[in-house]
Amino acid sequence: MVAAEFEKTGLAPSEEVASSPAKLLKWAKDNGVVEVDVKFTDIRGVLQHFSIPFVNFKEDAFTEGLGFDGSSIQGFQTINVSDLNLIPDPSTAFIDPITAHPTMSLFCDVLDINGEPYARDPRGVARRSEAYLKSTGIADVCYFGPEAEFFIFTGVAYDSAANGTFYKVESSSGFWGTGEMGQGYRPRLKEGYFPVSPTDKLHDLRAEMVAQLMAVGVDIEVHHHEVGGAGQAEIDMRFNSLLSMADKLLIYKYIIRNVAYKHGYTVTFMPKPIFGDNGSGMHCHQSLWKEGKPLFFDKDGYALLSETALYYIGGILKHAPAILAFAAPTTNSYRRLVPGYEAPVNLVYSARNRSAAIRIPMYSSNPKAKRIEARFPDPSCNPYLAFPALMMAGLDGIQNKIHPGDPADYDLYEHSNGAPTPTVPGTLAGALDALEADYAFLTKGGVFTEEFIGNYIDYKRAHDVAPVALRPHPYEFLLYYDA
Repeated sequence: MVAAEFEKTGLAPSEEVASSPAKLLKWAKDNGVVEVDVKFTDIRGVLQHFSIPFVNFKEDAFTEGLGFDGSSIQGFQTINVSDLNLIPDPSTAFIDPITAHPTMSLFCDVLDINGEPYARDPRGVARRSEAYLKSTGIADVCYFGPEAEFFIFTGVAYDSAANGTFYKVESSSGFWGTGEMGQGYRPRLKEGYFPVSPTDKLHDLRAEMVAQLMAVGVDIEVHHHEVGGAGQAEIDMRFNSLLSMADKLLIYKYIIRNVAYKHGYTVTFMPKPIFGDNGSGMHCHQSLWKEGKPLFFDKDGYALLSETALYYIGGILKHAPAILAFAAPTTNSYRRLVPGYEAPVNLVYSARNRSAAIRIPMYSSNPKAKRIEARFPDPSCNPYLAFPALMMAGLDGIQNKIHPGDPADYDLYEHSNGAPTPTVPGTLAGALDALEADYAFLTKGGVFTEEFIGNYIDYKRAHDVAPVALRPHPYEFLLYYDA
């Protein structure tokens, strides 16, 4: 489908229709839907799904649920207590632009067989965090605007065996390809920011991604080639409330991957797939509002920030090492977060300084635009966990009046204020250790449970940290083979 066709079909229902299962099913029938696809995520944030013929999808699915095997989902149940239920959320409905047959997609909450919310459901964490926010009286909505970067490659190959391992990516934009006969126009390393065509070879592909995202209700503000020369891209979504934004980020990744795949490309949200070029981050813009009014603005404050905003920053900086276990949750994340390479590893805040962990955008003096930007998260995260972790840390900062100190309005790589600058953990293992030692701020209001956090730490140590630590690295052969 082309963009003009999307505008005519209306792939997302109105809010009124989406508020009622009965109205939603009538809308789906009127739009020729033949299947219903139900989606949820595992503990990693990887989408899972199954599909049901529309004629067999009844209204009671929204109350009684749809059963599935929880023991087959990463980080969920053991085999002896495997049964779980999915409850579709009608407000998340859209007609999938990827599938060949008209299909209505729905995100779901996971329930235990006793009808209670399933404690290990990541979406449930995000839902509880919004309820907790309102219960504090501090604010009634937390807006998020993530900037998820990604690489578009023309091919990828990788393998890991007992006697060898390798990876290789190819890109029509990769500067390493200049030695081969071709048409040229390949961005140099770290020079991929804002070139026009034909150097930007991916404009039309990104434009189609944008058209499909807009068609299903994901509002897009801008798209462009990013700094990474080998096809790095950024498509920015308009901000939304925490849970809705987490849903939209998963739709974003799903559609971007599928549009690329249909055109013979492959997309990765790995934070650091290329050596020597920029990694992919996911800067998270955040602001608190109450009764329709922004709480982060003060015309007399530093960078136009209110005291509430400063305390929110203080909470994030204090708890950042623990937050990273959710916001930068892979071993590859820490190939990006390396001191000295302009990465946002410094646990300080600043207006405009992009090497600080927290930046205050200064593009506008409008109170409604005043926000803070956490720069250390990356797009490999599960947004149902990362967004609540950030917000809960910020709320802890407000509740305990944690002031972030003086801003770092200087080049962090050339100067200091006389004291060592605290930095993020250097490894995923370090972030998990930090979470194990500092999680009380997450368990307020039952948003995260101790059981959930313990299960998450155990899972990541067993499935991420240990497997990478046990395997020889190819570069070690260059360093040590003849030692």
